[in-house]
Amino acid sequence: MPISYSPEKKIFSLHTDRSTYQLAVDGFGALLHLYYGARCEGEAEYLLTFADRGFSGNPYAAGDDRTWSYDALPQEFPAWGSGDFRAPCLGVRAADGTAGCALRYREHEILPGKYALPGLPAAYAEDGDEAETLKIELSDERLGLSVTLLYGVLPHCDVITRSVIVQNRGEETLTLGRLQSACLDFVGGDYDLVTFPGRYALERQFDRRELGRGTHAIGSRRGYSSHQYNPFVILCDRDATESAGRVWGMELVWSGGFLAEAERDQLSQTRLSIGMDEVQTAYPLAPGESICAPEVILSYSAAGFERLSHNLHRCLRSRVRRGRYREERTPILLNSWEASYFDFTGESLLTLAEGAAKLGVEMLVMDDGWFGARRDDKSSLGDWTVNEEKLGMPLGELARRVNALGLKFGIWMEPEMISEDSELCRAHPDWVLAVPGQAPVRSRSQLVLDFSREEVREHIFRAICAVLDSANIEYLKWDLNRSIADVYSHAAPDQGRVLYQNMLGVYEVLEKLCARYPDLLIEGCSGGGGRFDAGMLHYCPQIWCSDNTDAIDRLFIQHGTSFGYPAVSVGSHVSICPNHQTGRTTPFETRGAVAAAGTFGYELDPAQLTGEECAAVKEQIAAYKADAALVRDGFYYRLSDPAKDVCCAWVFVAEDGSEARLSAVLREKHANEPAHYIRLRGLTPGARYRARETGRVYSVDALMDAGLPLPLDCREYGSFTLHLERE
Repeated sequence: MPISYSPEKKIFSLHTDRSTYQLAVDGFGALLHLYYGARCEGEAEYLLTFADRGFSGNPYAAGDDRTWSYDALPQEFPAWGSGDFRAPCLGVRAADGTAGCALRYREHEILPGKYALPGLPAAYAEDGDEAETLKIELSDERLGLSVTLLYGVLPHCDVITRSVIVQNRGEETLTLGRLQSACLDFVGGDYDLVTFPGRYALERQFDRRELGRGTHAIGSRRGYSSHQYNPFVILCDRDATESAGRVWGMELVWSGGFLAEAERDQLSQTRLSIGMDEVQTAYPLAPGESICAPEVILSYSAAGFERLSHNLHRCLRSRVRRGRYREERTPILLNSWEASYFDFTGESLLTLAEGAAKLGVEMLVMDDGWFGARRDDKSSLGDWTVNEEKLGMPLGELARRVNALGLKFGIWMEPEMISEDSELCRAHPDWVLAVPGQAPVRSRSQLVLDFSREEVREHIFRAICAVLDSANIEYLKWDLNRSIADVYSHAAPDQGRVLYQNMLGVYEVLEKLCARYPDLLIEGCSGGGGRFDAGMLHYCPQIWCSDNTDAIDRLFIQHGTSFGYPAVSVGSHVSICPNHQTGRTTPFETRGAVAAAGTFGYELDPAQLTGEECAAVKEQIAAYKADAALVRDGFYYRLSDPAKDVCCAWVFVAEDGSEARLSAVLREKHANEPAHYIRLRGLTPGARYRARETGRVYSVDALMDAGLPLPLDCREYGSFTLHLERE
């Protein structure tokens, strides 16, 4: 079974196919972390060491034993005030102002299946998964505080999930100043920390650094997961590579602000934790109330980064994503934004649709500008009524005419935001998150709606439904285009709840939409990739990876994204050149090759394409359809690092090794340069593979050992694609 308990040693063991996670109740009732690594049998309590560590205090119950200190022992869920001076997972303040708590084991339960979380996205199990749940209740009797640690084991994904439910069973209000979802304590080792920082239009850049003494923290105080940092971190051996070395990943299933910390302490022990941002957790917990922390997906690999990625990809694409498009290919769409921005009519959109239909595109998406008095980005957010004067027709008629061309029809919305210049803002100014008596922070001429309020959520849900019910709309792009700066709800009794409840409100509306429109494809977006996280993937099977559609910049963005997220979730499109974001010109086939490492689509006006480019579009669409199952279900291998290698390459390999699609892009070209060899991975050792394009047969062992030379005539920004089929 995935979960076992030794009553003699009070040790819990959680097993996946390739990993083991162990924790133990010590002699004083505290919960210690023992081990997370390669699968093993037996218990690892021998890893604990005891010594008198000066200025590391001892629990009172230990008497004169100065070797027992929670400041030096690995903790499972450390709380401030326990004598552990490292970064805590929990910080509690009592009604009298005193801080700290001492959590002790109370009871546990092992249950079949995978737990679910109230109001929060989480991984789920299906029949045959052999999933199990471990619930451990800790308590502080003085405070009347109950803390339930939740562990979900998905053995075949090699994933263990963590969450926490904190409940006030006392008689006075408690305040949570910090609530992290999980931490890992390592008793020794030298590690690197990998994070994915970035900025708008250049998100999720791979960043690896040696973890020295002290604390390295990343996070978002913006009210959402952000362009600047991603709620996914990796700890690895200093010598870990793509295919070798120990690697641990922590991925937060949460779309709000977050905090991730890695700390190497005085004894060279390392703690890695992740959870909600502290700004969001001055949370009042009244008697009888509880709060649930977002889930964390944990995975371990003894075979480098790529296996960690494969574990997470498998879990996210099939045990976090849901609905029709979990297994079905999403439509190849053409979005109107870069084709026309705000300058369109119904007839001009139909012209786009006609051009798209001739090329084999499957859906037209009408982006921003179709509602209220919207002519630019300064007005009308919140006024979700169709501007029939601008379109020249009802929305239903436009959708019918697009459908008549053989295309599906989709729209853009930004439901969480409101323009100051809008009928909704004038009617309900108190629905805005804004501090009384203080001028709000503006961003893109818009403010933020208070989704912590039920009446706001109901109004927006009804408004969205009215639009969706008025036409045959099969796709909704859900956007978010500013950070939250003014955190004040006019309806909240305590402002410490607002950001947490606001995020739950967004999830609630998305959940209701998924239930009411099970065939609707919702694509997440936040100025591109500003909210690209596992939480949104629970509702949106794909997320727009970045507003930056430049193929060369996308090599970096999609490379970083691939460490934690599957290609099938990555919104990636071919756009025109010179590129609208960078001014760079790249070959049409290169733009197609890069976009084909995601969900694939177009951001352009077909009327501006040459005859040669139109033919290329048809070929690209046919090729993507043929490879869609490979992109969805195959293993993704990074064959280069775009920050170091001028030849950037990746390959999708079928799980059974029967076929593969190799892609490469040359970022730089120099005179008389040497050949660039691409060493493949993931193919079947000893097999022979035939190239679909040329018919040439390759010995796979040589391909993976010596590599395949990139054609010498490949020009700068040129690309190379090769389909390999096992004989």
